[in-house]
Amino acid sequence: MKPLHIIGLMLVALWLPAPAVADDVSEPANEAPIEVPVQTSVAAPATEVAPEIQKPCMPYIGEHLSFNVDWEFINAGSASMDIHPAPNGWQVKTIAKTNKALDIFRKVRDYITAEGVCVNGRMQSTLFDANLQERKYSAKKRTEFLWQKDQVTHTQNQVTEHFDVPAGHLSVIDAFLAVRGLNLEAGKTVNIPVFDSRKRYEIEVNVSEKKEVIKAPWGEKVSCIIVKPKLKTAGIFTNKGEMTIWMTDDGRHIPIKVMAKIKFGRIFARLTSYRSNPAVQAQNGTIR
Repeated sequence: MKPLHIIGLMLVALWLPAPAVADDVSEPANEAPIEVPVQTSVAAPATEVAPEIQKPCMPYIGEHLSFNVDWEFINAGSASMDIHPAPNGWQVKTIAKTNKALDIFRKVRDYITAEGVCVNGRMQSTLFDANLQERKYSAKKRTEFLWQKDQVTHTQNQVTEHFDVPAGHLSVIDAFLAVRGLNLEAGKTVNIPVFDSRKRYEIEVNVSEKKEVIKAPWGEKVSCIIVKPKLKTAGIFTNKGEMTIWMTDDGRHIPIKVMAKIKFGRIFARLTSYRSNPAVQAQNGTIR
């Protein structure tokens, strides 16, 4: 898999449900809100099967995140994620592309749209649409989550396949957002049900006992939780194996840095810009 496609899907997500993702967890009382300048650039642990998601179901609507993507010490391109409101839920637009220098050798332009709704306070994916353009390779893949029928359809090259998938499974993008909403206690392990690449499986997410301080794009040094999702299929971020995500140690769990091992070295995605719109986030709806 191409380095940029790895990050695209990473924020293509992480991340990282179901009946398995989500009862509501309130944020700690009296916690001061994160003040991030609005800008487009930077001038043995217990195992849980049903992780809980903070209230509301999707508190990240209105966010914009931009990342620089590096292969070891070489800049490879950029990726962005925008989370928009949609009827009864959300729409996530993710773009990953190589820079001009790398375009000469291996041009990548990946566009991914993920949609979901809140069902009784829980996250439920409804769509995962990928338009991949990587050098001479191109593909359009569309996955529809027919959760009310416990089914998923996957269409590629005008061929549609049907799968029996219980309601509550997430796309990899929504799973990434779901991880941000977990109660990420040190030493905890949680499993999140996902449907991706014609397969249903669970992503095992481990929260490290350690924390690190990293400089955020808004200029402050912030304490970060270290999260390690164990991937059971190839094609999400890397091959089968682990990746590491550094998230702010607060109620929003903003991803500051992501690292994924590939066959030849490591890929890093570093947050360069973050902004949110609380007014839009307050309008999040829920299906009863």
